[in-house]
Amino acid sequence: MDCGVPFCQTGCPVNNLIPDWNDLVYHGRWKEAVRQLHATNNFPEFTGRICPAPCEASCVLAINQPAVTIKQIEKNIVERGFHEGWIRPEPPQFLTGKKVAIVGSGPAGLAAAQQLCRAGHSVVVYEKSDRLGGLLVYGIPHFKMEKNIIDRRLEQMSAEGVKFVTGAEVGKNVAVEDLLGEFDAIVLAGGAEQPRGLNVPGRELKGIHFAMEYLPQQNRRCFGDTIDPETEILATGKRVVIVGGGDTGADCLGTCHRQKPLSVHQFEIMPKPPDERSPLTPWPLWPMQLRSEGAHEEGGVRDWGIATTKFTGSDSGHVQQLHAVRVGPPPRFEPIPGTEFTIEADLVLIAMGFLGPVRNGMIDRLGVKLDPRGNVATDQNNMSSLPGVFAAGDMRRGQSLVVWAIAEGRKAAASVDDYLRTKAMPLITPAVSNSSSKEQPIAL
Repeated sequence: MDCGVPFCQTGCPVNNLIPDWNDLVYHGRWKEAVRQLHATNNFPEFTGRICPAPCEASCVLAINQPAVTIKQIEKNIVERGFHEGWIRPEPPQFLTGKKVAIVGSGPAGLAAAQQLCRAGHSVVVYEKSDRLGGLLVYGIPHFKMEKNIIDRRLEQMSAEGVKFVTGAEVGKNVAVEDLLGEFDAIVLAGGAEQPRGLNVPGRELKGIHFAMEYLPQQNRRCFGDTIDPETEILATGKRVVIVGGGDTGADCLGTCHRQKPLSVHQFEIMPKPPDERSPLTPWPLWPMQLRSEGAHEEGGVRDWGIATTKFTGSDSGHVQQLHAVRVGPPPRFEPIPGTEFTIEADLVLIAMGFLGPVRNGMIDRLGVKLDPRGNVATDQNNMSSLPGVFAAGDMRRGQSLVVWAIAEGRKAAASVDDYLRTKAMPLITPAVSNSSSKEQPIAL
């Protein structure tokens, strides 16, 4: 590869062996590339589609020219592996007799579950929704990632021995006391689902919704589910304003386009980033610069440095206008006099990020300590203040990327495995293979 020092590996949260599998692809050794890819990443088909690719920002070529298209290569390797039948279930050869409960079936929970199952532990994943996948299935729109991509990996994990329970909300219809009594370890991977609110006058008006009230409904429509007309949120024929300029806001934007709104605006309180890498974030750091997704290329008006001041509505209590003002740079965001304006709005979607895990329910019942940001506090081994209870993903580090969630799940799984092996272990027994093939599977 002639990289010198391959900074792409340190830019990648899961430390993918990028130069290795790039070189293998170059030489046509695809099957070996699949093995190298899975050595560090359980779900490269997810990251190959929706990761923002911090590896490419750290690529040596990116010093003065476009980076290697690492993300696209990753996607093609894993898809080649599935197409050729090289990626198959890999059930454990021995069982330890230890039982682990995973709470949450997002990327962190799934990564931890697969790693622990392959280590020989009995793993049960509890998911509160009716479908598995967490935000992968109900947060990320279908146009960004088809859901059959998740299903085929879940089939692999089921064949390996992972058990899944849907409609099981721990702390409500599943008692935390039951899990503590039944399992040797618990991994909390429920994500950061507490939305950041917008506390301005008029927030209570109808037609103002959080992004995660809106996005799951469209995904359910794509699944063919029936949406209750009383709670249905549609952008069709409406003047839509999205408050928040991040990934979630872009997902709302793309979803709105597909529902044919009258107009759609997306406002961000931060100033507009530079078109090229800012000198404040030199290579190989993650660059501060303007990023546009496919949703932005599809249309809509995008604007920066705007703070919402209030909403006003009709006599029936439905939103009609969003009032805003242009503001200066962070951290003060001082309003700029004379820049106040009003925009007509029939639907407002708040996509301002998340403030950590939802506290009422499982977190309160367990009584685990929280860090200053409201996430589950852990030690260096991902263990919470409650012995045997670990945390991973957004529930531990706060709102982050899918690739970070996978890295967190793998790290938590390693810590749980070490924890269980330091306890009195029962006699290890051979496992019954679920695979009829005598050839060893390629995935790790």
